[in-house]
Amino acid sequence: MADSVYISENLTKPQLEFLKLLDDQEIQIFKFSEIEQLLDQKFDNLSEILENLVDKSLLTRIEKGKFCRQTFRDEYVIGTFIVENSAVAYWSALNLHGLTEQFSNTVFIQTTHKKNDKAILGTSYKFVKIAPYKKAGIIYNGYGNLQYPITDVEKTIVDCFDLPQHSGGYAELIRAVGQAKMQPDKIVAYCQAVKNIAVTKRIGFLVELFNITGLEPFIDFAKKQVNNKYNLFDPQGLDEGEFVSEWRLRLNISREELLDISTKQY
Repeated sequence: MADSVYISENLTKPQLEFLKLLDDQEIQIFKFSEIEQLLDQKFDNLSEILENLVDKSLLTRIEKGKFCRQTFRDEYVIGTFIVENSAVAYWSALNLHGLTEQFSNTVFIQTTHKKNDKAILGTSYKFVKIAPYKKAGIIYNGYGNLQYPITDVEKTIVDCFDLPQHSGGYAELIRAVGQAKMQPDKIVAYCQAVKNIAVTKRIGFLVELFNITGLEPFIDFAKKQVNNKYNLFDPQGLDEGEFVSEWRLRLNISREELLDISTKQY
């Protein structure tokens, strides 16, 4: 491993000590403001040490005040590390949960903070700002220092219906509903959290159409939320198709097409 070849890099004693402490603590990614506390060690010239290690290609500066080991490339850990109160979400979470085979070249990160989209170490990141009340359903993938937050299956699906432009395509999302193992109480809670009645109606209609067993409590909840306004089933589609009065939805994707999409394998 390149990080182990310290002696040949003509390092100073403090630089060697810093790298050894990173190794001992198995730290791959860190903030300037926190690293001394994590290592339980003070350095007289921490800025200079980090600058020199970056110059010698033993550390990489991700952005101001944030660093990782030169060989570290976990895009999900990096993406959730550089913005507070965040989680891997939307298309990226669908893929990680095995609910789509479509792979995005962009990593989608949901956060309650504003963050400009950017590319880091060759990976493009899309930061989607949400209201704090929409934050729910966070679990963790990975282990130790390399854990990262990700929305769980149910929250991922609700989020994708809430902001379908980040879902990788409506067909993929429809298929995900048919494939996902979901708990009714979680879908209810997350639909309440996002406060989007149209989302609740669309998911409820699909769950009923697909005759998914075990989700009857969610269907009951969803039907109680139905308002008088008709919504297009696909909000980005044409204003056409069957009107379903029970759900106040206009099916601009027909029932037959929806059932076909849900069972089609790619």
